[in-house]
This record gives sequence, structure tokens and C-alpha cells, in this order.
Amino acid sequence: MTVEEATARFPKEAGIARFGEPEEIAEKLMAFIVSPAAHWMTGMDGGEMKSV
Repeated sequence: MTVEEATARFPKEAGIARFGEPEEIAEKLMAFIVSPAAHWMTGMDGGEMKSV
């Protein structure tokens, strides 16, 4: 399957009308990150603490 075929096929199989635009995804992500629901998040590395 080509990338083009997969891109055309996925929305139908996933039951969605279209792919989200980056702006739409970023808006929802930022709303979540600043909400109380994200209180358990520790960072993008899963909370791993790196040492020098």
C-alpha cells in the first residue's frame, strides 16, 4: 500500500470525515495542558530525570 492509498483509506476505516489541521490539534492540546486534568503530567519525557 502506498502512502497516498493509506492516507485516503484511513479516514474511512477510522470513521472520521477528515484529518485535523495542526492548528485544531494544537488548540485542543494547549487547552488540556493548562487544565487541571493535566496535573499528573511531568513532561514530554515521561518524567525521566536525566543526570549530568
